[in-house]
Amino acid sequence: MRSLMIFAGVMIVLGTTMAQVADRWMHAPLPVAHAATIEGTTGMSNATIRSVSIPRDARGHFQTDGRIDGQRIGFMVDTGASVVALNESTAARFGVRPQRADYTSTVTTANGTVKAARTRIAMLDVGGLIVRDVDAMVLPDTALSENLLGLSYLSKLKRFEYSNGQMVLEQ
Repeated sequence: MRSLMIFAGVMIVLGTTMAQVADRWMHAPLPVAHAATIEGTTGMSNATIRSVSIPRDARGHFQTDGRIDGQRIGFMVDTGASVVALNESTAARFGVRPQRADYTSTVTTANGTVKAARTRIAMLDVGGLIVRDVDAMVLPDTALSENLLGLSYLSKLKRFEYSNGQMVLEQ
C-alpha cells in the first residue's frame, strides 16, 4: 500500500509539472510587431510582472500582433474604443461568422455610425499578456479596416500607459 501511495504522489507531481510546461509551451509569447519588447520583472511578492512596449508607428499609432484561438491577428491599440473591434474577415479566421440578424448594436466609428454584432473572445494573447473572456464587436470590413485593441482587453490588464513614445501594457 505504501508503494502505491508513493507512486500516486509521484504521478501527481509529474502530471502537475507536465501540465505547467505544456501551458507555457502552448502560450509562448508572440513576437510583437514593430520591435515591441517583452520584459519580465520580479516584484517583492515573487509575482512576475509582464509588460509589452509598443512603439509608435509613422502614423502615430500603436500597432501590435495578438493571437486568438492560435490565429495571429494585427491590432491597433485604441484606448478610445470601449471594446475589441474586429472586421468580418478577421473574425471569420477564428470561426466567428455573425448572421445579418446578429448585427443589432449601433457603434460610432471614425467612418460614421454602423451596425455591429456582439461576440466574446475566450482568450486574447498580446505578447504573452493573456486576457480571457473579452467582449468584442464584429464590424463589416467596409467599416473597419484595422482591428482595434480596445478597453475590454486593456482594462483587464494591471496598467496601460503612454510613456517615452511607447504604449506600455502590463499584467
